[in-house]
Amino acid sequence: MRWDNLRLTGADDRDPAVPLFAEEAVTRRFDTPEFRGMTFFEVRARSIISRVPATSRMSFQYTINPYRGCSHACRYCFARNTHTYLDLDAGLDFDSKVVVKVNAPELTRRELAAPRWTGAHVAMGTNVDCYQRAEGRYGLMRGILAALRDAANPFSILTKGTLILRDLDLLTEAAQVTDVAVNVSVGFVDEQVWRTVEPGTPHPERRLAACARLNAAGIRCGVLMAPVLPYLTDSPAELSRTVERVAAAGAVHVTPLVLHLRPGAREWYLGWLAREHPRLVPRYQELYGRGAYAPRAYQERVTAQVKDLARRHGLGRTGPSGPRRLPTPPPAPAVPEQLTLL
Repeated sequence: MRWDNLRLTGADDRDPAVPLFAEEAVTRRFDTPEFRGMTFFEVRARSIISRVPATSRMSFQYTINPYRGCSHACRYCFARNTHTYLDLDAGLDFDSKVVVKVNAPELTRRELAAPRWTGAHVAMGTNVDCYQRAEGRYGLMRGILAALRDAANPFSILTKGTLILRDLDLLTEAAQVTDVAVNVSVGFVDEQVWRTVEPGTPHPERRLAACARLNAAGIRCGVLMAPVLPYLTDSPAELSRTVERVAAAGAVHVTPLVLHLRPGAREWYLGWLAREHPRLVPRYQELYGRGAYAPRAYQERVTAQVKDLARRHGLGRTGPSGPRRLPTPPPAPAVPEQLTLL
């Protein structure tokens, strides 16, 4: 694995660039059913709080990503292409070869205490899921959350992982001293689609149950209804069923997001579509033939439908123009994740 080209830039152009990781990765494989076929590269990162590039459309400026690669194996994951920066592929390698920044908790505490840190909001789960399966073994989020709590630093989490409930105590303690919010990602509740397109994730109903638990504990939790998959989960009946389940879980808001197909994810998802739903390939070529996003009219129609359904069920904000407590990631970063910021 060639990571020598990965660089962490200095504070300004006068500072020399240094290797992104402090030393060679330690490679581990675990002989347990949940990790069978997976490889973990344990690295000591030089930095953990990443600044989002100024050209990005993200509504937050800083992120923490303790992992790269994700065992959720979602066919559509927009972060797939970032694995190619490590000389790994955006397909099976992304699903099964996970980089673990084992010193993430100590780095978080150190960087939050730095004199130049301003206490800005930190978003987590915006690249790969910080509560993916590996977190059950490595437990990095507990140290990260404790550091954020102790610094009274505002943060939010986006996740498909029900493991977040393990850290309910820390989330509750942090919410007493700073602004904390969680969004659970549930794009649909169709079980057949879930099994094939999100094979490594908890069942959608389990995610919604986690949303209910978080809200019951006083942690504001909404649902990012993403992605809505054209011709698979976008029918009026399926949208209605999903919003109904989101409302029943007590989500504080629901935000729909139509599938986007950036490089890496595009090839992997369309390959899956050709195998599982070949009749839909021409329709996807029509929708996504000109870029990563479905036509604006299609996106607006889905958003309007979900907004109307949410209103009927008494849910709160559903669109990008309404008030929000903490930001939810937009459709995709304007530029790929930068190597100098990881």
